[in-house]
Amino acid sequence: MSAFTLERVIRAAPAAVFTASLDPALHVETMARYGETMVDGPEGGTFTEGSTVTWRARHFGIPFRLTSVVFDIEAPHRFCDRQTKGPFDAFRHEHVFREHPDGTLMRDTITFRSPFGPIGALVDRLFMRAYLRRLIDERNRILAISVERRSA
Repeated sequence: MSAFTLERVIRAAPAAVFTASLDPALHVETMARYGETMVDGPEGGTFTEGSTVTWRARHFGIPFRLTSVVFDIEAPHRFCDRQTKGPFDAFRHEHVFREHPDGTLMRDTITFRSPFGPIGALVDRLFMRAYLRRLIDERNRILAISVERRSA
């Protein structure tokens, strides 16, 4: 398994950052560069415990579909999501929100494994880890701008 953690301070209260992170519409906005759309998602416009969602996106010029479930919601401090169907053998994303003197420290820990055994492990080490790190960092940057704008 490959893993990485990213941290970002956002100038807003943890509850605001937590709520924004569970907003499917904002997720689509943060992933616009990849043409990500929600094919099937939660009722009511927010993810709740056990919500499942199917995303469609294009990465490396290849269209992908990924279904994930949201779980372990501990408002406003933490939640997780994991792929239940899609391109990875395993993919888990833990979102943590902690008070910080400047607002909220948002910490994302991604654990993943590409398919195809040793070849997938090599792809993860040489390429996929860096690609996902940039993708999540960009997502978090756009999320931060949106949340800070709303909280101003």
